[in-house]
Order: sequence, then structure tokens, then C-alpha cells
Amino acid sequence: MSARPVKVVHVSAADEEGGSGRAAYRIHQGLRALGATSRMIVGLKGTQDSDVVASRGRLGRRIDLQYDRLAARFGSQYAFVPSAPNFAGHPVFDGADVIQLYNLHGGYFPLGNLAALGAKAPLVWRLSDMWPLTGHCAYSGRCERWRRGCGECPDLVTYPGIGRDTTAALWRQKLALYRKCSLTFIGPSSWTEALAKSSPLAEGCRVLRIPNGIDTEAFRAQDAQRAAARTRFGIDPAARTVLFIAHGLDDNPRKGGDHLIEALARLPASQSVTLLLAGVGGTTWPARVASPILNLGYLRDNASLAAAYAAADLIVAPSIVENLPNTVLEAMSCGTPAVAYDTGGMRDAVRHLDTGYLARHGDAADLAAGIGALLADDALRARLGAASRSYIEREHTLALQARRYLDLYQELAPERKS
Repeated sequence: MSARPVKVVHVSAADEEGGSGRAAYRIHQGLRALGATSRMIVGLKGTQDSDVVASRGRLGRRIDLQYDRLAARFGSQYAFVPSAPNFAGHPVFDGADVIQLYNLHGGYFPLGNLAALGAKAPLVWRLSDMWPLTGHCAYSGRCERWRRGCGECPDLVTYPGIGRDTTAALWRQKLALYRKCSLTFIGPSSWTEALAKSSPLAEGCRVLRIPNGIDTEAFRAQDAQRAAARTRFGIDPAARTVLFIAHGLDDNPRKGGDHLIEALARLPASQSVTLLLAGVGGTTWPARVASPILNLGYLRDNASLAAAYAAADLIVAPSIVENLPNTVLEAMSCGTPAVAYDTGGMRDAVRHLDTGYLARHGDAADLAAGIGALLADDALRARLGAASRSYIEREHTLALQARRYLDLYQELAPERKS
């Protein structure tokens, strides 16, 4: 251990909203439990944690949003943020041993501040998506131009979208900023780790993999809670249920909703399924799915999410491009197996017919086969669910995640070692 606690400051778009924000907050909590001094500065604060500070108020957020929309039309991404032009000058960074970054896109962080942060302390950047490695997008899909400096972008609309092709200039801006910092990239999956290792932007930077941690007490095997969860949501105790979670249910093609709809249509007529949806929207689904649908809405807290996992027989993750989502890991921690496409980092956790069913990428027929097989075989589903829980306990606990990060911080700040 160090002579005094390592002080880490986390920079995140949120502490409670979205997968990246929730992951950031879990790391923050785990580090405090190990005795580190941990604080967060976020664009959107949702918790009551006194160690989390908001970089701006409501008025600042509204102004930033309007400015960001205007700037994006001209091909700019986060060159200026009205509420925080001198983000790096915030006193929260005073005395930091390490600064950990999460999603910097979202219009709250002026990207030019990266060099100023790097002058204060070593930077550790957890890759929630590909944005740190591309000219503008969070997920490049089939495009490989990020490996060569971007430019001639085939998809300016994909999030975060821009109105003019400035991707080569934006890519070069990142390269110049990264070269001024002591920067370590963290891939929470083998996929993001491999992307960083092959990116020219990360050349010369250290790249490691630290898997996401899950609260295994909040998300635990819930056979005893299954009946209560189904009563809570009004689900028939005898129904076969499939859970699909996406932040935007109607307008997020990357999450593979269309593939799930096709897979459900391929199930035999004798196999009745109730589809559970969780997220924002879902209004377009009833007209496209013959199966009964129960929309659970946007579930913000762990208790509601855990109840949804307990109520489901399995979770389906048909994403076309994906890191390794918290929702899949949380469901597995609850003993609910996953049927997922073999994409991104999914195979790290969803191991075919060991902890779940890993369908061929983009193959809706194979996805349907996996859903059908697990729903039809109670013993198989129970075996995969138990194996899922065991895997999470071995590789994805909050304590293990925090320990791995703290070990890294102490290595980056060697003077703190006793």
C-alpha cells in the first residue's frame, strides 16, 4: 500500500446516467472502499454523493447543448464549451495523483483541456466506446478509416454526428493532444483493448484490459425473488420471457432491435414468448412484434434492474457493434443467461453453451435458435445461469475491479509506494 492514499479524480459525462456513467461511479465507490481518495467531476450529476461535483448547472447544460448542436453543424466537436472553457482549472484536480477519464464526448468537456490535465497528473482513459480512437464517431461499424487518420467519412450522422467532414482534422487534433500526455488506455473488454493496441492514436501509450465490475450483492441469483419480480411487473408466473434493454428502443439500430424482431418471428408458433422491453421509447414495437410485449420503461436504479433480470428467463443482446455492456454482466450476475451476437467484447463473458448462447454475428436465424433452445430447456437454462453467476464472481466483482485500478495508480505514482 501507499504511504498515503492515492488521490484519483474521475472525469465523466455522468455519475448515474448511461452505462459509462454507472461504470465510472462503481469504480469511484470501489476505490473509496479500498482507502483511496476518490472524487468525480461530471457533466450531469444524479447522485447525492458529496465527492461528486457537477462541472455546470442546469442553465450551463442548456447553453452547452444549444452551442454543441450549432458547432456540430460546422464539423466541430467540443473545441469550446461555454460553461467550462477552463475545465482543467477546476480545484477538484488540485493534488491529484492520477486523473481517470471516461466518456469525454457529450458537450461538457473542452477537448483542448486534455493537455492541461495531462500536465497535472498521469491520465488513465477507460474506453467506453471507440470515440477516443476515431475522427468523430463512437462506433465506426465497418469503416476502418480510423486506422489511417480518418477523412472521407462514410457516415457523418452516426453519434456524435457532425455536419461537415472535418474528421481528418479532428483525428489529428487528438493525436497532437495525446502526444502531450502521459496516457494509459484501459479496455474493459478484449475488443476495446485490441482496438487501442492497433490505433495510431494510441501508439506509444500503454494499453491494458480491466474488466467492468458488477455489484454482486445488488445483482445476485434471484430464484427466490422471481415470483415477487413478476408480480411487481404484472407478468404471468408461467410465461416464457425475453428481456431486451437499450437506452433508445426505437432509434438505436446499433443495439440490434431489428434483429431481435426478426428472431422472434422465426420462433415456432408453439413457442409462446413475452417480450420485456426496458429503455426509452418502445412505441414502435407492438406493430412489429406478434408476441405480447410488456414495456418496463427506463429503469434507473439497481433494484428495478435486478427485478427485471429476475423476471426474465433470459436476456437477449443482439447488438451489431458493442463493447461489453453492463446490462449483460448484471443479468449474468443475477443468474439470467444471455443470448448474444458474437460481436465486440461479448465473447469475453458470453461463452457459447458455457455461460450463454453466442450466435453468429448478424445471423438472426442463429439468434432465434439460441432463444428457442434456452426457453425450451429448463435444465440448460439453469446450468448456464449458474455458470454465469460463477463467472461474474470470479472476474467481475467491484472489489477486483477497484484493486486492479488501484494497483495501476500506485504504479503510475511510484512515489506513493512505501
